[in-house]
Amino acid sequence: MRGEEIAASGAAGMRERIVDASYDLFASRGVRDVGINELISCSGVAKATFYRHFASKDELVLAFLEKRDQVWTVNAIMGEARRRADTAEQQLLAIFDVFSDWFHRTDFEACSFINVLLEMGASHPLGRASIDYLARIRGHVKQLADEAGLQRTDDFSRSWHILMKGSIISAAEGDLEAAHRARRLAGWLIEHHRV
Repeated sequence: MRGEEIAASGAAGMRERIVDASYDLFASRGVRDVGINELISCSGVAKATFYRHFASKDELVLAFLEKRDQVWTVNAIMGEARRRADTAEQQLLAIFDVFSDWFHRTDFEACSFINVLLEMGASHPLGRASIDYLARIRGHVKQLADEAGLQRTDDFSRSWHILMKGSIISAAEGDLEAAHRARRLAGWLIEHHRV
């Protein structure tokens, strides 16, 4: 490896280290409750190193949201739903089976995108980024709806997403059966969009 490649590899590793250290903090406690000094301490880097990779906490939160989308939305929710069922329609319903498992975990922390949106507001750059990630979730749902041959899939994905978000909020309120309730409503929604 040439010197520049080693330096780039080390810099990317350091950046990832900071993002990894922030992941659980932001997911469990939100944005405002986590300070820069705590982030620096948890990541085990010098302050100068932190600021070399992230000019502000907001930049780090954007990196966290990007990672959350990949780790949670793409891999854990959509990937697991696809793994659990054979057809696109069954995979849609399996989203709520994945949610049920999630809601029963001791580390259930609700949806980071919803949390950041509510914490920061829709006009804040972090709120707008959260809105974009929520739209990506609808995009995954729309893709499954298209694969299932459903009708009016944009409308379907918005309605489905209401069920998803509503079940998450209900679970945060303590309703551990929220995913099962949403799954029953989801069956009706699928039937409604077949015609």
